Amino acid sequence: MYRNDQRTVITLDAGGTNFVFGAMRANKFIVDPITLPANATDLDVCLATLVDGFEQVIAKLDCKPVAISFAFPGPADYANGIVGGFYLPNFPSFRDGVALGPFLEEKFGIPVYINNDADLYAYGEALAGAIPEINDRLEQMGSAKRCKTLLGYTFGTGFGFGFVSNGELHTGDNSCIETFCLRHKFMPNVMVEDGVAVRAVKRVYAEESGINDETLQPKDIFDIAEGTREGNQEAARKAFATMGEVAGDAMATAVTLIDGVIVIGGGITAAKKYIMPALLNELRGKMHSIGGDEFDRVQMKVFDLDNEAEFEQFARGASRDLKVYGTDKVVTYDPMKRIGVMVSHIGASTAISLGAYAYALNEVDKKANM
Repeated sequence: MYRNDQRTVITLDAGGTNFVFGAMRANKFIVDPITLPANATDLDVCLATLVDGFEQVIAKLDCKPVAISFAFPGPADYANGIVGGFYLPNFPSFRDGVALGPFLEEKFGIPVYINNDADLYAYGEALAGAIPEINDRLEQMGSAKRCKTLLGYTFGTGFGFGFVSNGELHTGDNSCIETFCLRHKFMPNVMVEDGVAVRAVKRVYAEESGINDETLQPKDIFDIAEGTREGNQEAARKAFATMGEVAGDAMATAVTLIDGVIVIGGGITAAKKYIMPALLNELRGKMHSIGGDEFDRVQMKVFDLDNEAEFEQFARGASRDLKVYGTDKVVTYDPMKRIGVMVSHIGASTAISLGAYAYALNEVDKKANM
């Protein structure tokens, strides 16, 4: 979608340390990125930096942009472009609330769309990443199966979540569709994010190895797991496996309610060989009734879509012909309920940018057709 659209949208990767400004057209960046310090602790300087960055991008364009669209971390009233809330560790100067969208619209005279980064990640994967890729493969294999609902997760400093169905991003009534605050499988009074984020890998490795080295990052722990760096290899592998198990437990709850493909992004997925087996095992786990009856935790059969053999099973399903009672007609019936899980093939950063671009154009088109 929008891969041939010639309209331009200005984008921003808003981190607590740096702002990276860019512009997209036809699903591609068209200017070299401009990086400026975020100055997140000083509101006046931070807002001036935003204006400066966007002005520098506009000066490089050969046409007027139709919108500004970007993700901003932390709690917000996204629909009204207001960022604020107590839990904004990377942007303390925004905690009392900043009407960022209206401010930028006043400055530049074009629509401004601000969304949660995980929401835009899911939107990008649904429109230009995982969903079209999966459906193209299904079509090539002659399968009648098509996917239209996506649950997008980002693994990183947090545990982000967004979902899209039939090409529409769902943000709820309060821009507050989250799973980071679900219960931790092993610590029910603790939020699940503390078991899935970067800090969880570091903590579990320290606990399992007895090595409390604050300088170790997940990449270092992955190298230990691979045996290319000195350390406790078993503890390193356990750290990633535990992360997968805790994440899988939260995903099982979400996918039971939403029913769609799960796509996972974030730099830590480089350790997927240690994360995914435990995650998939959790999704494929069992539950019991009080009477002792056993049933699947997730009512759909779960396939690893990054495994070629499992993708083929996912595509094939259990299709068979079914005769229509009292007639000579036959219909195709596939009784296998199934979902797939995969790691992003385009990467979280690209997906977020594509999501921001598509979201802006979709909203501009909606307003034009009103």
